[in-house]
Amino acid sequence: MSSENHGTVKGDTALVMSPTGSATQGSPVSPSTSKPMPELPDELVQAGWSKCWSKRENRPYWFNRFTNQSMWEMPILGQHDVISDPLGLNAASVEGAGDAGVGNGQRKRLLSEEAAQGGLNRHVSSSMPQNITSLIHLFWDMNTEYVCHCCYFRIYWDLDIQTNAVIRERAPANHLPPHPEIELQRAQLTTKLRQHYQELCYQREGIEPPRESFNRWLLERKVLDKGPDPLLPSDCDPIISRSMFREVMNDIPIRLSRIKYKEEARKLLFKYAEAAKKMIDSRNATPDSRKVVKWNAEDTMNWLRRDHSASKEDYMDRLEHLRKQCGPHVTAVAKDSVEGICTKIYHISVEYVRRIRQAHQTLLKDCNITEAAEVQDRLVYCYPIRLALPSPNQPRIELHFENDISCLRYKGEMVKVNRGYFAKLELLYRYSCIDDPRFEKFLSRIWCLIKRYQVMFGAGVNEGMGLQGALPVPVFEVLNKQFGVSFECFASPLNSYFKQFCSAFPDTDGFFGSRGPFLNFSPASGSFEANPPFCEELMDAMVTHFEELLEKSSEPLSFIIFVPEWRDPLTPALNRMETSAFLRHHMSVPAFEHEYRSGSQHICKKEMYYKAVHGTVIIFLQNDSGFTKWEPTPERIQELLAAYQVSQRTLGSPVPSSTSSAKDSTAAKTAPERSASLDTSPGLSPKIGLLSLPRLFNISSTRFL
Repeated sequence: MSSENHGTVKGDTALVMSPTGSATQGSPVSPSTSKPMPELPDELVQAGWSKCWSKRENRPYWFNRFTNQSMWEMPILGQHDVISDPLGLNAASVEGAGDAGVGNGQRKRLLSEEAAQGGLNRHVSSSMPQNITSLIHLFWDMNTEYVCHCCYFRIYWDLDIQTNAVIRERAPANHLPPHPEIELQRAQLTTKLRQHYQELCYQREGIEPPRESFNRWLLERKVLDKGPDPLLPSDCDPIISRSMFREVMNDIPIRLSRIKYKEEARKLLFKYAEAAKKMIDSRNATPDSRKVVKWNAEDTMNWLRRDHSASKEDYMDRLEHLRKQCGPHVTAVAKDSVEGICTKIYHISVEYVRRIRQAHQTLLKDCNITEAAEVQDRLVYCYPIRLALPSPNQPRIELHFENDISCLRYKGEMVKVNRGYFAKLELLYRYSCIDDPRFEKFLSRIWCLIKRYQVMFGAGVNEGMGLQGALPVPVFEVLNKQFGVSFECFASPLNSYFKQFCSAFPDTDGFFGSRGPFLNFSPASGSFEANPPFCEELMDAMVTHFEELLEKSSEPLSFIIFVPEWRDPLTPALNRMETSAFLRHHMSVPAFEHEYRSGSQHICKKEMYYKAVHGTVIIFLQNDSGFTKWEPTPERIQELLAAYQVSQRTLGSPVPSSTSSAKDSTAAKTAPERSASLDTSPGLSPKIGLLSLPRLFNISSTRFL
């Protein structure tokens, strides 16, 4: 009975989950019998017995919360207590005793009987079944009550919202169709490329690769890349990546970390001076550079030996002075070496793309290229991207379930996804895929999809997850209700809220609803949300694309953009948007007072949200028609800010106690000029009053009529 919800019949309501993820609450369930249900005697209630209802069997059963026993028949008075009387010496003797340990003719529900009806830990193994749909819906049938309790609160999408995005009809894309064999080869070569990058950084500069720098290199390269591979760059100009060069140079001669204590600041200052002196001695530096760096490094070391009473601020000021004096000279001697790292990684990537392309074409040599359908010059509602080439036969993929995780295995390589997200992918596939009505290629395409994102963001703990974060659900709901948003410009089948979105990989994601990369997507009208990966080059290209679309369209067009508030130094993308001719409104949400949904939400077991460590700027770019239709009025802005507050209160932060709430109420009366009331109770985060939202969030509005 571990799979049953042991609730009493009285007041029990049926919460039914459909395969679409929607929940409906039915009328209270009652036993299907003409005789009235007998009430339990007080003796049985005191012994821990209660009457429950089995939704699976549609009949009542009895459960003991002390012994975890469950029976189909009501227990009989005088039955022995297995805790206080394990041998049943004091139990009344009854003829026809049944199972040992139960007695009195009672028939206990056997574990085999429960397992045959679908238990919680039931495993299913499948490899390309004839009817994959029945296997998918087995997820919903295995345990309805478990699904209700685990998945009902984990639905982070709304696939019923239809799009208002209009595009011009386009021809099928020329990308090669995905295949697990090719995806496995791409994963292995990408992992080798990461290892080469790590070795080059250590051998040439003596440092570990900057965190996430390889992931941002992939994003920055794909902005410029014209090569055939969806992941690895092979045709970029310039060859040297500005993103990788900048991040490696920032860690030379040593990586600077955040400092909390005075001793840490002292050690960091000493290490920087020592590393700068060692580096300038070992490189081909000019005499002037060598003289400046050595003098400043030795002066700093002498100061550290003399002064032992300096504060943390003194050490940090000295470090900043040392960086200003030595930084340009250190950069000059390291420039050629770092450029060599960038060039080497790019050329290795080009070679890997050639190998992957050759293997892929060999695999598809027996496939006939279908003629592309004639495309008419007309406006249509946006639809998922289609591939011109037909997919080859797919290999065997093994599927089994481990509790609430769906596991897919190919040649020993396993990828995992939560059951709820597995069901979401099934729905997206059903809505978007047109070449596989019998779901014969469904498992292999899911394996390729998850493997692609796994490889892109790396194998480290939480690596790359910040690049795939999403907005909270209440914010999406308000964006749709108040501003007509029905489309995400930067998402994936795993983290999307709507069923229409743009993503990085058209070949794997198109079967699950993707409209392709946003920089190649040109809508004529619609309302869009944009939360790009935090890569400066990608965000700058995004702004250019926004302004081009807004300039040439006379139909209602609106973009609501969420970007980090990076102002030291100010990023080009943020500066361009705040000075754009299409700017209608912008505001900033302070750091640590809002949150994002984790990029690993499809495999999360505990925390789904994390607080933003930086401020977020929300910018409205609209043409005249879009401004008329979706104007960011004060009422709508208030709803949007309240959605951030709701998500923080209900999902991200602990619920305040009544005592702390009373304190906040008193403080609000005595100090009404405060824009936020802070809860000083131990372990609780600051709380923000809804009435003070306009003053708390730095709101500024610019309207062009």
